[in-house]
Amino acid sequence: MNVQDLPTLNAVLNSISAVFLSLGYIQIKKGRREQHRKWMIAALVTSALFLTSYLIYHSQVGSVKYPHYDWTRPVYFAVLIPHIILAAVMTPFILIAVWHAWHARFEKHRRLVRWIWPVWMFVSVSGVVVYWMLYHL
Repeated sequence: MNVQDLPTLNAVLNSISAVFLSLGYIQIKKGRREQHRKWMIAALVTSALFLTSYLIYHSQVGSVKYPHYDWTRPVYFAVLIPHIILAAVMTPFILIAVWHAWHARFEKHRRLVRWIWPVWMFVSVSGVVVYWMLYHL
């Protein structure tokens, strides 16, 4: 594996994270706290691996410009800009939500993740969309 393989790895990690987030959501809706906890830890670890890989890649190659100057360009930026902003904003809130759950402060955890979970899903899925638009269009 070399640095050029990392964008694909990042997209795979984002996809897996979205699946784990979905499974965690389903489990908590069914009242299965222990299964929910396991899926959410898996999503957290997968997202942490993504972030590590993402930072390594961009420390090596810098910023990657969108190569197309057609109708897809504004679509790309319409996905990319909220993706970047929300990814940066959500990270500390995820850590706070995990902290509350770890310390059995479930009401605080619940109130926070009501907002954080959909943002985390959006960031995971939009990360895959950005990858496809950047590397496969």
